[in-house]
Amino acid sequence: MFSVQSLELVDMVARLGSFSAAAQALNKVPSAVSYNIRQIEQQLDVVLFRRLPRHVELTPAGELFVQEARGLLRQMAEIRSQTQRMAQGWQDKVCLTLDNVVKLERLKQLIDDFYRTFPFAELQINMEVFNGTWEALAQQRADIVIGATAAIPVSGDYGVVDMGELNWTFVLAADHPLAEMDVLTESDVSQYSAICLDDTSRELPKRHTWHYPQQRRLLLPNWFSAIHCLRQGVGVGYMPSHIAAPLLASGELVARQLPESLPPSRCCMAWRQAPNNKLVQWLVSYLGNSAQLYQDWLA
Repeated sequence: MFSVQSLELVDMVARLGSFSAAAQALNKVPSAVSYNIRQIEQQLDVVLFRRLPRHVELTPAGELFVQEARGLLRQMAEIRSQTQRMAQGWQDKVCLTLDNVVKLERLKQLIDDFYRTFPFAELQINMEVFNGTWEALAQQRADIVIGATAAIPVSGDYGVVDMGELNWTFVLAADHPLAEMDVLTESDVSQYSAICLDDTSRELPKRHTWHYPQQRRLLLPNWFSAIHCLRQGVGVGYMPSHIAAPLLASGELVARQLPESLPPSRCCMAWRQAPNNKLVQWLVSYLGNSAQLYQDWLA
């Protein structure tokens, strides 16, 4: 109904309180400004400005119009900026998915740096378990994942950087019956529930934390709930060594060796090779090489 120029003109007159001052600021003659304002008022069929001897002031209807006009001008400016950024490869959001095995200490600095660098963009962070990270990539629910298994179970064009090996420690509560035994056998451990994280994938084959074949599993959604159950002696199980370390140091949990040692798991950072996505490219560069990824998220 109104052009950007019309809205900007009303805003200018409202700010300066004078047709003459607005005309000078816009390099126009006062009569042209007065004529344009009168046309807008005729379109609205309301009076926006009271004409006083030396200045003009907004009517109540004018105040409402100016408030809404300024909101529209901000929205149109943002639409213009978003469109230009999109054409240049700058999306307004990037989705980062973390596997539940990674450390979170590095997350605050990443978020701070991202929002300081990109005032126009948002960062969405999700958590997945095991093959759920790859499924999030395949279904385009994630742009980049940290801590995914190095074995890629889906087809597609992905960039991958190795993150090194994730070590596992078998743990149980300090007052658990098995804590009194220095040497554990399969039959000993199989009497108690295996604390396992539930793979969040829905279509890909599920993978779970290792357990003995005869051992019943207690499937949990994340390490927060798994740690609670381990502390309470509800079950026993393997935990990433970096997550277990402070719990072992505090004495809340104890570690034991099993006859079969669990081999380390290789992890990686992976991302969808979407063309011209500069936010993903920035994150890949920011997160660094294999050594940096291992130190920040797995060590």
